Amino acid sequence: MAQGTGSINSDYKDWEWSADAGERARLLQSPSVETVPKSGESQGDSLGATSALGAVFIVVNAALGAGLLNFPAAFNMAGGVAAGITLQMCMLVFIIGGLVILAYCSQASNERTYQEVVWAVCGKVPGVLCEVAIAVYTFGTCIAFLIIIGDQEDKIIAALVTEPEGAGSSHWYTDRKFTISITAFLLILPLSIPKEIGFQKYASSLSVIGTWYVTAVIIIKYIWPDKELAPVEIPTSPSTWMAVFNAMPTICFGFQCHVSSVPVFNSMKQPEVKTWGAVVTAAMVIALFVYTGTGVCGFLTFGTSVDQDVLLSYPSNDIPVALARAFIILCVLTSYPILHFCGRAVLEGLWLRYTGVTVEEDVVRERRRRLLQTVSWFLLTLLLALFIPDIGKVISVIGGLAACFIFVFPGLCLIQAKLSEIQETRPVSWWAQVSYGVFMVTLGAFIFGQTTANAIFVDLTA
Repeated sequence: MAQGTGSINSDYKDWEWSADAGERARLLQSPSVETVPKSGESQGDSLGATSALGAVFIVVNAALGAGLLNFPAAFNMAGGVAAGITLQMCMLVFIIGGLVILAYCSQASNERTYQEVVWAVCGKVPGVLCEVAIAVYTFGTCIAFLIIIGDQEDKIIAALVTEPEGAGSSHWYTDRKFTISITAFLLILPLSIPKEIGFQKYASSLSVIGTWYVTAVIIIKYIWPDKELAPVEIPTSPSTWMAVFNAMPTICFGFQCHVSSVPVFNSMKQPEVKTWGAVVTAAMVIALFVYTGTGVCGFLTFGTSVDQDVLLSYPSNDIPVALARAFIILCVLTSYPILHFCGRAVLEGLWLRYTGVTVEEDVVRERRRRLLQTVSWFLLTLLLALFIPDIGKVISVIGGLAACFIFVFPGLCLIQAKLSEIQETRPVSWWAQVSYGVFMVTLGAFIFGQTTANAIFVDLTA
């Protein structure tokens, strides 16, 4: 992308809102990314320490996660292997494009986080909407993580606790609501309270290994299936053309790493758009292989009977699968505090901008407010997770928001960045890039509207 001269909404005073207060809060800083403080100097004077290979690993780390458990069900909703792979490949072009656009706009605006780029490039209203969307998305993802913990613990407990035939109800300590609550209070809440969460980057790396193990188990179980597994029905085409779009929330939820991509880009030794394009292409291809392997093999193993969480389709006493469940629980236990940190930081930034108070002036109250925010966030997500046992319903909602981060906001940034360029003549490439931005916004708005409407009128009212 050619970068024209001109500033992009650089006059923060025009917003008539205290931007300086929130600008100092380190919002959505990836715990595994080492960056230097932003300065008014050129980016060449403030390079990070992450190599291109390291950036590939971090982006893969951000993309892979518990979302892969829903890909077999997404292939089922899409109508088979061919439809699922085709949908992924088509969306991957725009997913990579969005990541490159964000890097381009980050350089143009000299901002280092996703929402700060949207603020600087698009202005106040899109910036506020972006921050609210991030808060809602991270809140919904935390609910999904707690549901996943309950799903996996149910299976593990079923394998450990054997009830005699004709026995009555299960013991109180095996009740799903009790196990989720005790795990959340003992492990998740203490990890969510600290102001900084950089200590979790090592556990996060272990969780990535866990997701690879889950994929390997699902593939091996398809190649060498259990003897007692009954033949299943395998659809080869979607029931209706609209059914294909029902798989989009899962794909968007799985590949959404855009919010954390901007700090990763700025942490690189050579933060260049061309290099970044190669980094995100390699990372998304790796993620594609993992998600496709999980989706195809899980779907072909269980067909139309596959659960929203594919691990629930396997028997409780399968030892390799039980280990996979333990890895998923570890992944979620380390991911919840990180997602909560991101949401809390966005809320803190909104509060500081609204009140006009600087971080330095608000140290004492920040500690008290952080504790209140953390406990409120934790209790609300826990209560909702206890009464929404189906993870598919949660992902159908937050998947639509993921489409906004992948398509809508990058598209808006590209349009505004190109419109801000001062050029005597506008070549064909300029019009092509603006048209691409318009198409991304339109596509993202369609996915968000369709999936949200489907979630409200079909999933949540069912």
